[in-house]
Amino acid sequence: MIKHVAVIGSGVMGHGIAQLYALAGFSVSLYDLQEELLHKAKASVEQSLDLLEKEGVITEQDKSSALERIVLTTDLQQAVAEADVITEAVPEVIELKWQLFAQLEQFAKPEAIIASNTSTFSIARLIEKAKLPHRFIITHFFNPAQLVPLVEIVRHEQTAEEVVTATVKLMERIGKAPVLLKKDVPGFIANRLQTALMREAFHLLEEGVASAEDIDTVMKAGIGFRWAFVGPIETADFGGLDTWQRVMDNLAPELDQSITAPQIISEHVNKGELGTKSGAGIYSYEHVSVADRLHARDEQFIRLTKLKNER
Repeated sequence: MIKHVAVIGSGVMGHGIAQLYALAGFSVSLYDLQEELLHKAKASVEQSLDLLEKEGVITEQDKSSALERIVLTTDLQQAVAEADVITEAVPEVIELKWQLFAQLEQFAKPEAIIASNTSTFSIARLIEKAKLPHRFIITHFFNPAQLVPLVEIVRHEQTAEEVVTATVKLMERIGKAPVLLKKDVPGFIANRLQTALMREAFHLLEEGVASAEDIDTVMKAGIGFRWAFVGPIETADFGGLDTWQRVMDNLAPELDQSITAPQIISEHVNKGELGTKSGAGIYSYEHVSVADRLHARDEQFIRLTKLKNER
């Protein structure tokens, strides 16, 4: 029975994953290399819980109990010694992950499940050097992990069936919407769909078809509005497959076919304009509070979740 969870890496994804488990009643060890990083992560968890309380999703007691369940540590061995599930949320550097997995196999209980939050590496690549590959699996959360329901689960042919079953049930227990992939493909499902749409969005921007603001409005007020409740394949069924056959036959040849990142993204990256993290990207954030924008985003995510749960 799963009682104790360890989260390795307290960054953007790690602290949100730790929060999820703690709110669901699990004891959580949150590990990082520096105490400063852990204190920053705890502050982020507190802010997120405050917002959930404000929106009526949790009570003050829920918040206090969740915070009490999270133990911060810079001792990896201590973090994982009693863990039934270990979630890795370290940077996407394969050598770093291999090094960590070697340590986890040394320190963790033999029966502990080791899950990676990777968004880019295949499970086959991750377990290349594993001594006990049967207990490895991918649980790909989406940012912000504590709010976005989806978790993509990717198994390897060597992953034990009991590990797969336990992982799916665990994701459901912490309130997520798990999707178990039938094949291990690069980018899994969500990032492949997202990349295809992003490629066309930036192509339209580069071609001067519309402004960034208007392209985003089309997504938020049109496609995204529908897709919050009706997926793309359902949309095709509802609209008529014959209709969508004609649409795709007519438009597919016109769509961007690039196999690298759009030039406009590369240009901004080369200038150090990385988006909110640098104060400028496609949009300017010079006179904008990024923290306020993120807070507003999270409020809307919470309200959308409540609305979807009412269905």
